[in-house]
Amino acid sequence: MSMSDPLADMLTRIRNGQQAQKVEVSMPASKVKSSVADVLVSEGYVLSHSTADVDGKPTLTVKLKYFDGKPVIEKIQRVSRPGLRRYCNRGEIPDVLGGLGVAIVSTSQGVMTGVKARAEGHGGEILCTVQ
Repeated sequence: MSMSDPLADMLTRIRNGQQAQKVEVSMPASKVKSSVADVLVSEGYVLSHSTADVDGKPTLTVKLKYFDGKPVIEKIQRVSRPGLRRYCNRGEIPDVLGGLGVAIVSTSQGVMTGVKARAEGHGGEILCTVQ
């Protein structure tokens, strides 16, 4: 059975893994998921990620990050979804927690943070926000 929103599944696996104090979570891999994981690593929300073939299927493994026993990611949620896509130009990209959080944006130049997209003058689809 196919999944209607694989990115939401990725975010849910990360959220559930941190609630259960897991070291890492695994999920089916895709280019968009790897790009989102790259942004999460560069912003310091997760330790690392890797892609490997497990039983002939590409699998993305994300190593979760904790500080003083608490998850670094307090809240991660999907903004744009298959039933209601959220697009915005560079001036409309939201600030998350007044700059303390990150909006992850899919632009024509790839997946990047909202701050970087705004600085480079790109708009796009707001994939998710992380606090």
